[in-house]
Amino acid sequence: MKSSQALHSFSDIKTLSDPRRLTVVRLLMAAPATLSQLGDKLGLSAARVRHHLKILETAGFVELVKTQPVRGFVAKYYQATAQAYFINNVVLPQETTETLFVIGSHDLALELLANHFGDTPAATRLITIPVGSLDGLLALRSGHCQLTGCHLFDPVGGEYNTSYVRHIFPGQKMNVFTLAHRQQGLLIAPGNPLQIKGLEDLIRPDVSYINRKSGSGTRLWFDHELHSLGVDHAHIRGYSNEVGTHSQVAAAVKTGTADVGLAILAAAQHHELDFIPLFEERFDLVLTADALADPHLIPIFDLLNTQNFQNQISGLVGYRTTQTGQETQIP
Repeated sequence: MKSSQALHSFSDIKTLSDPRRLTVVRLLMAAPATLSQLGDKLGLSAARVRHHLKILETAGFVELVKTQPVRGFVAKYYQATAQAYFINNVVLPQETTETLFVIGSHDLALELLANHFGDTPAATRLITIPVGSLDGLLALRSGHCQLTGCHLFDPVGGEYNTSYVRHIFPGQKMNVFTLAHRQQGLLIAPGNPLQIKGLEDLIRPDVSYINRKSGSGTRLWFDHELHSLGVDHAHIRGYSNEVGTHSQVAAAVKTGTADVGLAILAAAQHHELDFIPLFEERFDLVLTADALADPHLIPIFDLLNTQNFQNQISGLVGYRTTQTGQETQIP
């Protein structure tokens, strides 16, 4: 990933100077799409769309986020990267609203936070970009965002997030704020027709799995548990099929694209799926200590400590707010 100083270099601007490539990036900012879906919207042949996608992917503006078998072939879904959002903000005319980027793991409470600032005349706007916990911390280190959200469990130290922050920001003063605790487990069809009981059932030949993106906190926990159980992921049908959010996992199970996936309880309820609880985790917001002086960030952490906002989070099934707003300083 490029440094933030290089984001608005001449080569970056030149890559986006082609109006067709700029349109592709904007479409992929709105939602992930396949080559054929982009071709339909742009009125271009598959070969031309593939040409532009390759240039954008090489420049770091788009990335492959999931693959999905469809009628005998593999559909590839692309989305805009954090770098694309950043440069879009750099080259557009300056607004009176300050835009803050929260790049990291997908979370429904984080969406509530962003919606709060979007629905008020506040001077701050939050844009959340789900790329996974590890990629979010790397984006924060590169200066692509002011905040990141993560839920990375360290099985050695038995703690969430702080050991990863120390490793990625060695010797740097950092602040970690707890957003919420949330339940994760297996999402299955109503009534559990395949009688799935736990992770051991995922190696059954009649069970298909939908996975989270590599580098996400959920995926890291899943891979660690498989290793602990002595389960070879090569025996899991669908292990290589990846999506970027908990909502996409739930949608895949709801539509029958997969039989089971690992995600939060709130996503299961929203899609009217059954849920097998596996663990509770802590989801944190991470920023540099220097960023705490930014007046645009102060309202965010003030909001975390209000009863009204905590009640909104508690309204998400499977969420707990007993430590919401709690701060940890590193080192």
